[in-house]
Amino acid sequence: MVKRLLLVTALFAVGPAMAAEVAPRTSVIEADPVVTPQAESDGFLDPMRALKFNPGLDQREFERSTLTALNVYDPLESMNRRIYHFNYRFDQWVLLPAVKGYTAITPRFLRTGVSNFFNNLGDVPNLFNSVFQLKGKRSAEITARLMFNTIIGVGGLWDPATKMGLPRQSEDFGQTLGFYGVPDGPYIMLPILGPSNLRDTTGVVVDYAGEQAINFLNVAEASTDHPEIFFVRAVDKRYTTAFRYGQLNSPFEYEKVRYVYTQARKLQIAE
Repeated sequence: MVKRLLLVTALFAVGPAMAAEVAPRTSVIEADPVVTPQAESDGFLDPMRALKFNPGLDQREFERSTLTALNVYDPLESMNRRIYHFNYRFDQWVLLPAVKGYTAITPRFLRTGVSNFFNNLGDVPNLFNSVFQLKGKRSAEITARLMFNTIIGVGGLWDPATKMGLPRQSEDFGQTLGFYGVPDGPYIMLPILGPSNLRDTTGVVVDYAGEQAINFLNVAEASTDHPEIFFVRAVDKRYTTAFRYGQLNSPFEYEKVRYVYTQARKLQIAE
């Protein structure tokens, strides 16, 4: 009985001290509750609910900085928008139906061979532009690609170089001009070809002239007598391009395409 009385007395004596130690820790936990995002009806979590925004944020400054980031020099915007609309309709009424018919009547292996063949032709300007940009390793890789795909791949119909660890590189004269510090100039929407700028449009002309002058595999000369080669190449280019007008589902698609193109070109020049 005496032992029980001593134990109860000890508990009453130690209790306040333990409570004093535990209380501060409990208050910290209660002051900073963890907010768990709730699942939406589609099963996805909404992390935005757990964010706390700075109440001092100036909405006007935020909008101004966003517009500055999306700003692209486009003095010909009125004309460019008309060309963009033309490209939209031309793609919808001409190119995509042609691609649909092309895929319907042409087996997949043959379509792959056509794409490989034209990609092999494109490696010629890729090589020269890599040399102009002093990219020694890339120039050597593109040279090896040309040799393997032209000889082993039967003129480029097959692409053994990619399986050998030599993926296709893309270099054009617009990138070469940008490499040497030539500014991009005003944004330009080219008919059928799509987004560009003054520097890159000059590059397209130079690359085309160089391809005609080199006449690799006699394709350039044969194209003058057989214009259907141009048609097949255009259809193949559209067939291998994933972009579709209207796929962004936004009234600001023109601005988005303009911005993405401009930023992508900066990354390509910097790599």
